[in-house]
Amino acid sequence: MKKMIKYWNKPSRSAYLFLAPSVILLILFSVVPLIIAFGLSLFDVSITMDSARFIGFENFAEAFQDSRFINSLKVTAIFTGLEVPLQVLGALVVAALIAKNNIKNKIFRAVYFLPVICSATAIGIMWKMILHSNIGFVTAALQSMGLGKINFLNTPGLTIFVVSFISIWRSFGISAIIYVTAIQQVSASLYEAAEMDGAGKIRQFWHITAPSIRPTFWYILMTRFAGALQIFDIIYITTNGGPNYTTESTVTYIYSRAFSSRSSMGYASAMSVILFAIIMVVTVLMYHKMNQED
Repeated sequence: MKKMIKYWNKPSRSAYLFLAPSVILLILFSVVPLIIAFGLSLFDVSITMDSARFIGFENFAEAFQDSRFINSLKVTAIFTGLEVPLQVLGALVVAALIAKNNIKNKIFRAVYFLPVICSATAIGIMWKMILHSNIGFVTAALQSMGLGKINFLNTPGLTIFVVSFISIWRSFGISAIIYVTAIQQVSASLYEAAEMDGAGKIRQFWHITAPSIRPTFWYILMTRFAGALQIFDIIYITTNGGPNYTTESTVTYIYSRAFSSRSSMGYASAMSVILFAIIMVVTVLMYHKMNQED
């Protein structure tokens, strides 16, 4: 026992003991499922797992010939192109406006952050009721102004923008708060020196704030990209991929193929592996770009 205590008493070794719970959870709930998904992608197997037939890479070949899967990738790309820039840049501007620690800004931060702590299911149902074509408040208000009846959640070409707005509204707060924390770490002496040189607020933002929080910007950009490519909950609750699959994301389609009546866990796993590869490539490229700038 004394030898064991002496062995783990060094900081370089005892650190592993504190890291162990997190590492074990990471392995159990991230690494192991990932390995299983890779394995299942090589088999023709249903959700019941009662029988499995090895088919190699046939699931991957089928995925790239599946028009619905290709469409889901396009929808996910459109959603990501709408959601990520608006959230990353919009949250940066808002954070710059509410960074000072006064009562008004603290109230604004709480308001922005409130949707983050709400359930995605509750948010989806709320917006579905607000935008409902018959009983929705927004629809009724537009009708009263003579703009006609707009079906926000069932109009091809429009619904993807509505879903993107709901997703931005839900997660906007977390990006803004992270930016606020980073901005507050910038030395006040830099702003004082800039003011003495005659620089206005906009020039201070571009030449002091933006360069100082570049690592935070890249962190939010990478995490929002990964999150947008995996969008599921808001779409599933509000439109379930409709109308005519115009809002069906890749994860929504994977879910439907894994747990529908024509369940195919092997095919769903193959699509998951493809999505994982896309996310990994995008993340690695962004990380490389971030290191180049640093």
